Amino acid sequence: MKQTLLIVDDEPGIVDTMNAYFSPRYEVLTARSGPEAVQKAERQPDLILLDINMPDMDGLTVCRTIREHVACPILFLTARIESADQIMGFQAGADDYIVKPFDLDQLSARVAAHLRRERRRNRSSAVRFFGDCAVDYSARTVTIRGEAVPLSRREFDILELLSLNGGQVFDRERIYEAVWGIDGEGSSATVMEHIRKIRAKLARHTLHSYIETVWGCGYKWNG
Repeated sequence: MKQTLLIVDDEPGIVDTMNAYFSPRYEVLTARSGPEAVQKAERQPDLILLDINMPDMDGLTVCRTIREHVACPILFLTARIESADQIMGFQAGADDYIVKPFDLDQLSARVAAHLRRERRRNRSSAVRFFGDCAVDYSARTVTIRGEAVPLSRREFDILELLSLNGGQVFDRERIYEAVWGIDGEGSSATVMEHIRKIRAKLARHTLHSYIETVWGCGYKWNG
């Protein structure tokens, strides 16, 4: 069965070009506005290509609206690449940035890489215990003494990376590349903000510091 892509852009030419390019390999849904994108997202696509600059409801708003209900990768299409814009996008729930104008073959490779990453995650079924903390890598859940710790998608990805490699030190750039799969300015600030949020959520349930800062080097899991 073909995987499904949702392509969202208010420029008909871009939508038509990407639809024609991807249709032979994927089931393609299209939307030309934010509200239409929200409606089409109900069909649970495997990946969403989402333009940021749309009238009425922009891509950031669409992403925030659907992220709690849609687990698939969301890749922003944008001409903006300032680090502050990237951080806003990642905080809204995006997984990657594609800068316009883009090469379709490179875009296709990026799409395929994200879909492969999703398949690997879905095959994982391990559960690991770290004292009072249980991490279910299949269900993508974290509990401490039986109480759920609500983590966002990227927060769990970072915790997963660190906890599966206990004791290994990861600098911010390496975490960014492993979790988001791309290089870009502002990555250090993005990782630091996510680490801060993970720690705050864990601290509501335990005094143990599971993510340890190795000063001048990065972070490691302290299970």
